[in-house]
Amino acid sequence: MNDLKISKGIRGLALSLLFLAGCSGTQSLQEYYVDNAENPNFLALDVPANIVKLDAANLSETQKEALGSLKKLNILAFRKTTENAQAYLEESARVKEILGNPDFKELMKLNSKMAKGVVKYLGEGDAIDEVVIFGDSKDQGFALIRVLGDDMNPAHLMQLMQALQKSDLDGEAFKELSGLFKG
Repeated sequence: MNDLKISKGIRGLALSLLFLAGCSGTQSLQEYYVDNAENPNFLALDVPANIVKLDAANLSETQKEALGSLKKLNILAFRKTTENAQAYLEESARVKEILGNPDFKELMKLNSKMAKGVVKYLGEGDAIDEVVIFGDSKDQGFALIRVLGDDMNPAHLMQLMQALQKSDLDGEAFKELSGLFKG
């Protein structure tokens, strides 16, 4: 009888541990976007890839392939003010915790006088489905940009970034974002 109780207790404990292990306490990046889309401290934009106006004739085959692999951009920006300084610290720490997940692989670090940041990705080798750009300025706030696509290649993305620097982006779509970090 005691062996049966012990056996049931061990099975119950094992099931409980399996359940707890399956429930990750870390919020996903997608959940973070959804949870903060309506937060007044944030500006949230979903931008389709076709908003990028590139002259296809001036793109290399590699750049065309990279552009074709893009689906959309999710942009979430937090503008820091004196009133929300504590919320900024909490939200910035939360994003850094999410991006600390080992599933995110670092592509490069960004450092300038105004902000620091990181570019990370999810996926393997030349089959990347998500690139995340996080820029953080202690004075202005932070921006989190998810570049979503299908089987993106990091080398191709770098070439596409060069082409984007020369492109004409639809001003209306980025009007709110560009004004976000201006005083």
